[in-house]
Amino acid sequence: MITLLDYGAGNVRSVINAIESLGARVKIVSDINDILSATQLVFPGVGNFGSMMRILNQKNYVGPLKDYIRSGRPFFGICLGLHALFESSEEAPGRNGLGLIPGYAKKFDIDFSVPHIGWNGINIKKPSRIFNGLGGDEKFYFVHSFYVAPEDDSVVLTTTDYGLEFVSSIQKENITATQFHPEKSGDAGIKILKNFIEPADKEATWVRVSGKTRLSKRIIACLDVRSDDRGDLVVTKGDQYDVRENGNVRNLGKPVDLARRYYKEGADEITFLNITGFRDFPIEDIPMMAVLRRTSENVFVPLTIGGGIKDYTDKKGIKYSALEVAAAYFRSGADKISIGSDAVLIAEDYIKTGIKTGKSSIERISEVYGAQAVVVSIDPRRVYVSSPEDVRHHVIKTDTKGPKGETYCWYQCTVKGGREGRDLDAVTLAQVCEKLGAGEILLNCIDKDGTNSGFDIELINAVKNAVTIPVIASSGAGCVEHFLEVFTKTQAESALAAGIFHRKEVPIAVVKDFLKDKVEIRLA
Repeated sequence: MITLLDYGAGNVRSVINAIESLGARVKIVSDINDILSATQLVFPGVGNFGSMMRILNQKNYVGPLKDYIRSGRPFFGICLGLHALFESSEEAPGRNGLGLIPGYAKKFDIDFSVPHIGWNGINIKKPSRIFNGLGGDEKFYFVHSFYVAPEDDSVVLTTTDYGLEFVSSIQKENITATQFHPEKSGDAGIKILKNFIEPADKEATWVRVSGKTRLSKRIIACLDVRSDDRGDLVVTKGDQYDVRENGNVRNLGKPVDLARRYYKEGADEITFLNITGFRDFPIEDIPMMAVLRRTSENVFVPLTIGGGIKDYTDKKGIKYSALEVAAAYFRSGADKISIGSDAVLIAEDYIKTGIKTGKSSIERISEVYGAQAVVVSIDPRRVYVSSPEDVRHHVIKTDTKGPKGETYCWYQCTVKGGREGRDLDAVTLAQVCEKLGAGEILLNCIDKDGTNSGFDIELINAVKNAVTIPVIASSGAGCVEHFLEVFTKTQAESALAAGIFHRKEVPIAVVKDFLKDKVEIRLA
């Protein structure tokens, strides 16, 4: 029996599913006695350090948690479950951690994108049985803006490089804790959890690893999910956002089945974009909740969900906030949520005053779950102009001339699935959303969608050069060369595709095989 400390923030379902996939049973903590009586305790901290410690104190879990760990029984912390062990964090000045290990968590101050999101390697500094069966060159999934700085180097189990060499896991007696998420790290991560769960008398196999670790470029499979004309949830794909063909919604498969296929093929992440309206559903019955729950049972890479992350009222008159909708998605298995049209409206309101209200969905979700949990999906189209002075937007000089020979353009943001243009450009939207707490940009392009002509390199560079958070390039991939082009001609951290994967025109494994030795990637 593995006891899991869920304090109510973020996705713990994936941790539960990963443990249960190993044949163990999971007991979720409901009161302090569950902590005190545990024989093996897993603490998957997710979100914001201040929010986490506030909730732990409110629930009176701090004392029992310290007593459990000091008793010598096995403890495994994940992400914030690692940070909690230390005295404090720069994320929440004045808020104390458990103080079991001297040191604190500090924010990345580097020239790289922050948050640090994606698959990176580890340098193993001392023997540990949690690495038994690993070869040493595996990559693990990270998603964080802060890292721990122990006063005592002897507790350091692994380090990872990202602009600097930071501590990516620690081990001290009965305590093991990782900055990376083993439950989201595929087979390698599952093996680490298995080694923790197995009897402690297993000897450690000394895996020596040295050298600089490198963050991998991510290949993301995107599944646009909506109801077809019979009311069934299907994966579809549009051409410049039109998902119908001969009058019918394109049906390219079932979302859960496709997600499992992409996981086996080596996808680094899977994104669901829910393009079905669900305003009449009670929150617990939103169809995508079941899709996430079923997917997370067998898919151990990060899952992002987009669509409908906003305040709404169902047919019974019950009101739900965007934070409540996001929380329900996280509980169902999502690791990140994606905000689209609502982000445009939020940015427009912010631009009018220049004041953060703290009430927008971006701000509220980021405050509770951390910036790394908030993705903003931007859906722009090109608007050509004769001169940069023609508009007050961010204008670029383009190599692709307009219909009248124009050599300048700006990227107009859209809402309502690309049907309505707004007086806001993609660069400004990305910058505003970063200020409000978004941790990643999903950058689409209506002009490129469904064309198989390659990513819009000019758009990606314009946005990437304007923000410090990671950017996912989307729309237009048609062959393996397009992935190489986007990774060598831009600084985008990830590339996303949909139709070519669904139709098996360009399998994910083929993309990765082509990129091998050309750019840093994770080989499944």
